[in-house]
Amino acid sequence: MAKLKRVRNERTGIKFEVIRPELDSPRPIYLVACFDKQRVRINTGQFVLSKWWGNNKVRLVSDFPNARKINDRLHKIEVEALGIIEELRSELTLTKDTFRQKIEAFLTPVPVPVVPTESPLFAFIREFIEKSPERVNPSSGKKIEYRTIQKYKTVFDVLQEFGKGYSRKIDFDSMDLDFYGDFTEYLTNRKKFAANNVGKYIQTLKTFLNEATAKGINVKADYKSRRFKVVKESADSIYLTEAELQALYEFDLSKNVRLERVRDLFLVGCWTGLRFSDLTNVRPEHVKEGVIRLEQAKTGGKVVIPCHPIVKAILGRYDGNLPRAISNQKMNDYLKELCRLSGMDELVHKSITKAGVRITQTFEKWELVSTHTARRSFATNAYKMDIPTITIMKITGHRTEKAFLSYIKLSEEEHAQIIAAAWEGKQKRLFEVSK
Repeated sequence: MAKLKRVRNERTGIKFEVIRPELDSPRPIYLVACFDKQRVRINTGQFVLSKWWGNNKVRLVSDFPNARKINDRLHKIEVEALGIIEELRSELTLTKDTFRQKIEAFLTPVPVPVVPTESPLFAFIREFIEKSPERVNPSSGKKIEYRTIQKYKTVFDVLQEFGKGYSRKIDFDSMDLDFYGDFTEYLTNRKKFAANNVGKYIQTLKTFLNEATAKGINVKADYKSRRFKVVKESADSIYLTEAELQALYEFDLSKNVRLERVRDLFLVGCWTGLRFSDLTNVRPEHVKEGVIRLEQAKTGGKVVIPCHPIVKAILGRYDGNLPRAISNQKMNDYLKELCRLSGMDELVHKSITKAGVRITQTFEKWELVSTHTARRSFATNAYKMDIPTITIMKITGHRTEKAFLSYIKLSEEEHAQIIAAAWEGKQKRLFEVSK
């Protein structure tokens, strides 16, 4: 293990130890991982006599021929542990529990059964997923994101599940409109998925089939038909108005540092339009002369965002930094708590099509606030300020105006107010000219 180049800093450390070395019987070797002031100890499944253990590894002695084999295993465990910490930290999901879950899955992997009669389509998808970590997204030039690969796996699992009870063998030549109808019916009625979720499954399936076609595999052409469509409906997502954001900024949290930091980080997102993953990467060197310049993690695109007065005030409060980020899940939980305490209890009606039925539910507004609300709030408020759509899109990263306009969230009443204000302004100008 001396050859391993470890990633060492004040927050991360990996070592191995033997518990109760005074005993003469073989002792288990434990992995000890330290990160973010947390310490996790996990049994590696390897054993050694205490007299053969020292300096974080098994001594190479003639009496113990398995020493080198165990050391090689410990080396692999250490590399995997460091990789897991880096991966979870980049996703802002690094905790003792998430690390333990990942490393234990590595230490005792559950064998994945391979179906003997696996179809060429399933074999292709399996290989496609296995090679995804090394593939590069042609749009961004970056490797495929972990969350995207997880989506591939989820869709593949459900497709295999569907295939077990399907009357036909699922393969390249069965990707026709009959399959589309049966599969979407299964997702809708059996899995009880919402319409947009069904659409995401079909979109991912098309990704697999497009890749197969690009590689010269003969795929039934029905999947390119307009009737083999990706179902999508407009989501009733919320945004926070300028007045609500100002009230949130002025809400007294001097006795609650935890929620104060969550509030401040969220407000920066509301006034910059940055994704949560980008927001947590903002450093003092990215802010110069009142402007944030950053390369987006998801798309690789560069954005230049002037600092809103609230953003400037928050940066000043933290000496040019932003509050330390927490996991997306925790952030969402705390945001709901924050908005509930601040009195954000307006009733909001939200409708979705689930299991083929249109369902409308009523929530208090705080229940629907999440980190993604920040981007929607930025886009919608900027649109209401009459900032040109193309200018807003330069920051949000939307490539088409159609996609952008479906993203902003204005109610029918707000649209009517915009038209009324425009008419009133025009009438006022005509009156001034006639005087």
